Amino acid sequence: MIDIVAYDPRWPAAFEREAVRLRAALGALALRIDHHGSTSISGLAAKPIVDVQVSVATLHPLQAYGARLATIGYVHVPSADDVVTPFFHRPAQWPHSHHVHLVERGGLEERRTLAFRDYLRDNPGEAREYEGLKRRLAALNGGSDAGSRENYARAKSDFIERIVALALVAGYPSETGFTVTGP
Repeated sequence: MIDIVAYDPRWPAAFEREAVRLRAALGALALRIDHHGSTSISGLAAKPIVDVQVSVATLHPLQAYGARLATIGYVHVPSADDVVTPFFHRPAQWPHSHHVHLVERGGLEERRTLAFRDYLRDNPGEAREYEGLKRRLAALNGGSDAGSRENYARAKSDFIERIVALALVAGYPSETGFTVTGP
């Protein structure tokens, strides 16, 4: 079941605890670890799953990360997206408590994710719009199986792409080290 719950102020601390575990498991392979997704946006209702983006020098060979992440309970979900953002979750069975997305440091996927997060943090109207969309889609898709959870994720794509485009044009993410030339 896809369960959208009220914002939990314990989510940032849950991310910090997981970041410590990920740093220990990945060592120097993890160049950057960021909290992203709805649980990283204060006040936003979300699925109670902590999303983590781990930035690395290169995504492949994927086994270098998969083996280390497996030692702390993460399962890789093979997908065509492995080329740009391999995905891992824990525990192995639904419901998950944590998702890890690997991205290349300084790459477009890293910037897109952080731009989306930062834009919603700074624009509460769009964040509320996103929350309403997620609630409607969760009610429509149920989430009792992997297919309905995938439909839920796909149905958010147009909104996400619109916000990412706005965010990149507006100069998000705003931290140093990112050069954005357009969407």
